[in-house]
Amino acid sequence: MDNGITEYFEDVELYEEYDGYFCSVPDIITIAILGSICELRNVHQIHQWAANDRVSEFLKEKFGIGHVPCYYWILSLLKYVKPESLNRCFADWVYSFMPEKSRDMTISLDGKTVCSTLKMDKIESPLHIISAQICELGLTLAQRCTDDKSNEITAVQELLKELKIKGKIVVADALNCQKETAGIIIKQKADYLLCVKDNHPNLKKDIMVIPLTHHR
Repeated sequence: MDNGITEYFEDVELYEEYDGYFCSVPDIITIAILGSICELRNVHQIHQWAANDRVSEFLKEKFGIGHVPCYYWILSLLKYVKPESLNRCFADWVYSFMPEKSRDMTISLDGKTVCSTLKMDKIESPLHIISAQICELGLTLAQRCTDDKSNEITAVQELLKELKIKGKIVVADALNCQKETAGIIIKQKADYLLCVKDNHPNLKKDIMVIPLTHHR
């Protein structure tokens, strides 16, 4: 890894203008990503890690980050970032790790509820995150948050429109076996493999009567 990671976040969009006097927003995002790779779970832990003398020197030498701001300032700058914009920039960064010939790769879509938000009084409903993962590489390509699982279908469709899935296979669970979702995948010249359960009884019935041929 080198300071090229920061370049992928130069075009991230913000809710407010920021002049970057102490530290640029792309630098803060880089610190947050590196801290997450080190399995740090929150901004407080990431700040403590980044403020360590050895880590600060590493960030300066390898990523050109000359100043690590305080915890409050890191948190404040991250709040400036528009999530959808960050998602696009993050996806572009992940795409850079993909081999040139990646047409046969599989994009897996799945939604998970963040357990730690189930009992939070400050939010009306638990946080639900949709992830698109490149199965062969074990990389999360992009994510999108929803208020709850009931909005997952719409979130998946919006996420698919942002991804570069041409020539790839998209897999998803029965909840996302939707005509519109399949249409979006086909429009982007990709293939799909969707689970069919009782939410589509007629389709399931038709599939059950199709004779299967086993190849040895």
